Amino acid sequence: MGFIKLVVFGFIGLSIIYLSVSVYSRSVRKERLEDRFDTENPDGGTPGARETFITEGMVAYNSSIRPKLIGLVYVVPTVVIGAIIYTINAN
Repeated sequence: MGFIKLVVFGFIGLSIIYLSVSVYSRSVRKERLEDRFDTENPDGGTPGARETFITEGMVAYNSSIRPKLIGLVYVVPTVVIGAIIYTINAN
C-alpha cells in the first residue's frame, strides 16, 4: 500500500514540477523572441510581423529538443528512486 501511495503522490509531484518548468521555459523563449524582434526592428516592422515572428519561433521551439528534455523530469527521479529501492531490497 505504501508503494502505491509513493507512485501516486510522486506522479502528482513530478507533474507539477513538469508543468512549472515547461511553462517557465516557454515564457523565457517567448520573451527572448520578443526582445530579438525589437532589437532587429526598432521601427516596429510591418503590422503583424511581430506576432508572425514570435509564432514561427515558438513553432520552431516546439519541434526542438528542449521541450523533449523537460520530460526527463519524470525519467530521472523514477530511475533514481527505483535504483535506491532495488539496492535497499537486494541487501
